[in-house]
Amino acid sequence: MLKMIADPLLALPRALKRIIAVGVDIALCALTVWIAYYLRLSEWVPLNGRPMLAVGLSVTLAIPVFAAFGLYRIVFRHAGADAIVSCAIACAVYGLGYAALITAYGFNLIPRTVGLMQPALLFIAVAGSRAAAGLLLGRQYRGIRAAHGKARALIYGAGSTGRQIAEAMAISQEMRIVGFVDDDRSLHNSRIRRLRVYSPHDLDTLVEKQEITDVLLAIPTARRARRMEIVERLKAIGLRVRTLPGLMDLAHGTFQASDLREVTITDLLQRASVPYDDSAMHDHVAGNVVLVTGAGGSIGSELCRQIAAMKPRRLLLVERSEYALYAIHNELQAAGHNMLVPLLASVTDASRMDSILGTWQPHMVFHAAAYKHVPLVEHNPLEGLRNNVIGTAVIAELAAQHNVRDFVLISTDKAVRPTNTMGASKRLAELVLQGLSQTEAAQRTCFSMVRFGNVLGSSGSVVPLFTRQIRKGGPITITHPDITRYFMTIPEAVQLVLQAGAMAQGGEVFVLDMGDPVRIYDLACNMVRLSGLTVRDASHPEGDIEIKTVGLRPGEKLFEELLIGNNPMPTAHPRIMQATEHSVPWSQLRTQLARLSDMIAVGDVPGARTLLQANVVEFTPSSDIVDWVAMAREEGRSLTPEAVAS
Repeated sequence: MLKMIADPLLALPRALKRIIAVGVDIALCALTVWIAYYLRLSEWVPLNGRPMLAVGLSVTLAIPVFAAFGLYRIVFRHAGADAIVSCAIACAVYGLGYAALITAYGFNLIPRTVGLMQPALLFIAVAGSRAAAGLLLGRQYRGIRAAHGKARALIYGAGSTGRQIAEAMAISQEMRIVGFVDDDRSLHNSRIRRLRVYSPHDLDTLVEKQEITDVLLAIPTARRARRMEIVERLKAIGLRVRTLPGLMDLAHGTFQASDLREVTITDLLQRASVPYDDSAMHDHVAGNVVLVTGAGGSIGSELCRQIAAMKPRRLLLVERSEYALYAIHNELQAAGHNMLVPLLASVTDASRMDSILGTWQPHMVFHAAAYKHVPLVEHNPLEGLRNNVIGTAVIAELAAQHNVRDFVLISTDKAVRPTNTMGASKRLAELVLQGLSQTEAAQRTCFSMVRFGNVLGSSGSVVPLFTRQIRKGGPITITHPDITRYFMTIPEAVQLVLQAGAMAQGGEVFVLDMGDPVRIYDLACNMVRLSGLTVRDASHPEGDIEIKTVGLRPGEKLFEELLIGNNPMPTAHPRIMQATEHSVPWSQLRTQLARLSDMIAVGDVPGARTLLQANVVEFTPSSDIVDWVAMAREEGRSLTPEAVAS
């Protein structure tokens, strides 16, 4: 019975589904008004006269409010807790208006208590309808996909890997293999394990005739560009693509059907993984005392994971956020690491950091503590400068005083020709280390910097943001249709940092050859497709998720770069380059940092920006000063983001 209801609903166009949702909400408005009358009068009243006026007022207020809060953009089959929260907020706003209208006007024969009870009843009814729809349609939708998945699948690649997958799937109940697809023309129309080998040109026909829904990738030796091309084509056809975790399982003969996983956004990066020398890094870390600042952040926490696995004598976790420190310390403890020292501290607190360094005398410091969110730092520039610049100077000088062997700064591609305060602050932090590396401090401490692009999945990055927006039914918001960024995974970024620490001789700025930048619009489209949904645009108005352009934020660039100069030098690592960047003498820079500290102390935002531009000569601000405090003082009122937007 449920299948007979759900299947036709799932097949309806999206616009018609929204009309049905509006109709259901109108009916619920009438029903809840009727129930509210009963609760007030203890008898059922006919819905005519004044009760019908109460219904009309309810519908007139509720539908526009629900539409404004996105209740009709939610994909019902994916409705969950987020949808219920949206219903609650929308009903609260509606309830305030409805109760105020009935109470203030004093309609004859419309009890004021109806205006109070009906919104609560409407929330229960609307939330219940969304939850029921999500349960009914979501279960049926997953059932349809699962049933089809079990029925039909192709293996792309008829080599030894494909044959091994076919053998594993023959004893699996997960899906039925229909045949192979291979680029090798000599195999076309032949049979392997009684399964026919098809040409890739036959895919469209096969999908339609054989009801194929899944393709298992079995091309481990194919170049990444070719894999990208194949995955894009399969996704465009509407197929779900699965791949293997790695080749070692095949080499060791441990592959099972359950090892297959869906292609993730990481698989679609237009760049091969970065190779690294694990033994060299292990020898550099093992048995030493290592300190990581910003230990609870995206990069800092992964640094701690990988360093802990290399068996240091002591791992000092320095973090200013209590919860972030608790989370990473608890995780590493659960993994069996007992060399940990969790330390609540800010790198701007010289006394606290001096005490920590003096107590444990670390051999290595990985400085990952920084504010990195471009718009937030643009609106709070002095705190960004205090943390990113002054904090770096404090701990770098203390590291030299306490004879720390290696000091590695985590930098960013936004430090290259920066247009925002965050990027300029990171470039000034690089200049601090470059300056110190030219003094006597370099005889005790090897200072180096690692500069890389965005990391997938880090806090504040686009991937988790897009994931949340997709779960809510969209829209996905991008700042510009042509904006591009370099991407790498968090483990890759950390491997690069550790590799640099092992390679550094002093004063180097290391950058990764990250391949081609990724267009954010294309990244968003891929994430929508990987979620089993479709992009809604002018060509596909019935698609699931809209991609909306909201405009560049203060200080944001269309394109990021990794080098200031044009003459990078190779290193012993094939994918790591050494940038040749200008520097500022430490004697001059130290005076400038003292002035910057004084400006931060008195809240001199214009002066701090002028000093920043004087020392980071590539810094070209793309926006005026948008510091909240400075703007509020200038305008003589408490400024809100909404006021700025208007």
